[in-house]
Amino acid sequence: MSGPYVLGLQEVDETQVAVVGGKGAHLGGLSRIDGIRVPAGFCVTTDAFRRIMAEAPSIDDRLDRLARLNPDDRDTIRTLSAEIRRIIEGIAIPGDLAAAITGGLARLGEQAGYAVRSSATAEDLPTASFAGQQDTYLNVVGPAAVLQHVSRCWASLYTERAVTYRLRNGIEHRTVSMAVVVQQLVFPDASGILFTADPVTGNRRVASVDAGFGLGEALVSGLVNPDVFKVRDGEIVAKAIGAKHLAILASPAGGTQQQAIDPQRQERPALTDPQVVRLVKLGRRIEAHFGRPQDIEWCLVDDDFQIVQSRPITTLFPIPRPATGRTTSTSPSAISR
Repeated sequence: MSGPYVLGLQEVDETQVAVVGGKGAHLGGLSRIDGIRVPAGFCVTTDAFRRIMAEAPSIDDRLDRLARLNPDDRDTIRTLSAEIRRIIEGIAIPGDLAAAITGGLARLGEQAGYAVRSSATAEDLPTASFAGQQDTYLNVVGPAAVLQHVSRCWASLYTERAVTYRLRNGIEHRTVSMAVVVQQLVFPDASGILFTADPVTGNRRVASVDAGFGLGEALVSGLVNPDVFKVRDGEIVAKAIGAKHLAILASPAGGTQQQAIDPQRQERPALTDPQVVRLVKLGRRIEAHFGRPQDIEWCLVDDDFQIVQSRPITTLFPIPRPATGRTTSTSPSAISR
């Protein structure tokens, strides 16, 4: 028996990676933390993905061929993975599955803008970083467009980058499934990333905030130099304000667009000092919930922080277990996204 095809974020938590993938599970966990705001949404579960995959038995042969490849055989990986994506995107979503997804939209508002985000079961784990390997689509408007982009997220489990990563790390392709998160899009004044451990030194007492104007994609994709704040024990201990020449904003017709920032505004901080300190306090609450340092994506809307993702930082050195009862310090480490 398959489970439900759609689950609200409030119905899941971080124990349900197999059902809603890493991103969905962490968002469900976040939505349960007192004082943490998460945009409303739902997850299209891995049962939906498996049903779609069963509609295309021709994929099996291609997966067998992919599994036998050397990860350096980029041409063959590119060809086979593109074939698999085309097949998945060409499968008509069965009526009952489509109705479950559009029903979730109807409860939230069919004509709102949505973020449609891939959430693989081998993603956002404490021991591996799959960040950016599958697809996210912003400001998707209307049921037909959401269904199309859900299919694209399913297909993105087989991007060339994701396939190569699994081959290099000995992960069998069939052991990984794809869920999809559909979330109301927020239209932020500022957004960015909060590391609850310092990304330069690995110091777990120092949090680091990267901030820019508009949607966070400009920052994540490296289009702008963000503001960077370092916070220790509730105080800002370092600050560098970047020249933020552009922002990515939602387009009225759907999708996103780049917009130049007024020259007088480019070197203004995207956050005030009190906002930075307040954000880090929220990050510490999230870190305490998940029990390890976190890499958190946030948005600021009308002086209110909303959290759109949190994943474990995978590249910090583990804290050594002391032979006695004394605390042992950690070695510096870099964090890679």
